[in-house]
Amino acid sequence: MVGPTASGKTALSIRLAHVLDGEIINGDSMQVYRGLDIGTAKITEEEKQEIPHHLFDIKNPDEPFSVAEFQQLVRFKIEEIKGRGKLPIIVGGTGLYIQSVLHDFRFTEEASDENIRKKYEDLAKEIGLDALHALLKEKDPLSAAQIHPNNQRRVIRALEIAEITGKGKSDIEDGKGEIALYNYLMVGLTMDREKLYERIDQRVDLMMKKGLLREVEGLYLSNLKDVQSIKAIGYKEIYDFLDGKVSKVEAVENIKRNSRNYAKRQLTYFRNKLNVHWFDSLEDQENNLRKILNLVQEFERMN
Repeated sequence: MVGPTASGKTALSIRLAHVLDGEIINGDSMQVYRGLDIGTAKITEEEKQEIPHHLFDIKNPDEPFSVAEFQQLVRFKIEEIKGRGKLPIIVGGTGLYIQSVLHDFRFTEEASDENIRKKYEDLAKEIGLDALHALLKEKDPLSAAQIHPNNQRRVIRALEIAEITGKGKSDIEDGKGEIALYNYLMVGLTMDREKLYERIDQRVDLMMKKGLLREVEGLYLSNLKDVQSIKAIGYKEIYDFLDGKVSKVEAVENIKRNSRNYAKRQLTYFRNKLNVHWFDSLEDQENNLRKILNLVQEFERMN
C-alpha cells in the first residue's frame, strides 16, 4: 500500500492485515531509524493492534541506510513471512524503495571513493548546493533531473559515481525496474490536493504538540550532525531553528511547505513509475476496505 504523507495508510493497512492475515513491512526510508518517531509519524505499539510490523527501528540515527540495503532486507522479510503462511504487506511512501524490491533493480555499490566524496562535500561548503547541483547537471543530466538540489547526500553520491565510472548513476544500474519479480497487487490512497495539503498542515501542528521539538532537541544535543537521518523533513528544519538560522514559527512553516512539496513528488513518482489502484482517502474507510478486498479477490482469481 502506497500513498503520500498524511493520506491515511497506517489505519487502513492495519484493517487489511487483520482481514487478510497479513504482516506489515515498513516501506518508508526514515522509519527505520530509532528515535525518529514523531517527525516520521511512526506507528505506535497501540496502533499496531498486535499485527506484526517489520523493519521499523532497525538503525541508529548515525547509521547510513541505502535503497540497496532496503531491497535486500525487505526481500528476505517477504520470504520469511510467506514461509509462515502469512501475507506480506509493504506499507509506505518511499516509491523508489518499494519499486526496488518488487522489480528488477540491481545497484552498483562498488563505485565508491571516500576521497572523491570528501572533495565534493568540501566543494558544497565552498560553492553552495545550487552550484553543486549545476555541476551534476553537466556531468549527469538524468540524475540531476531526479535529485532535488537540497538533497546534498544524493547530489554528492551521483557526482562521486560519475567521476569514478565516467557514466551517469542510472547508466551503471544494471536493472531499470521494468520487470516485476513478484506477482503483486498495489493499492494507493490519495485525496483532493488541497485537502491533502490541509491535512499535512494539521499533522505538522499535531506533531509539534506531541513534542517534535523535544525529539529533535534530543538528537541535536547528542551532537548528531551531517548524517542521513536528520536530513528528513521535520528534523532538518528544526535543526535550522536550533542553529539560530530561522525562528520557531519559520521552522514549522518550512516543515509544512517541504512536506507538501514532498507529497507532490510522491504522487508524481507513484503515478509515473508504479501500477497503482487508487482509492480516495476521504471516502468512508469501510467502503475502501470492501473495494480493496474485492480487488484482492479478483486478483487472486486471475492469478
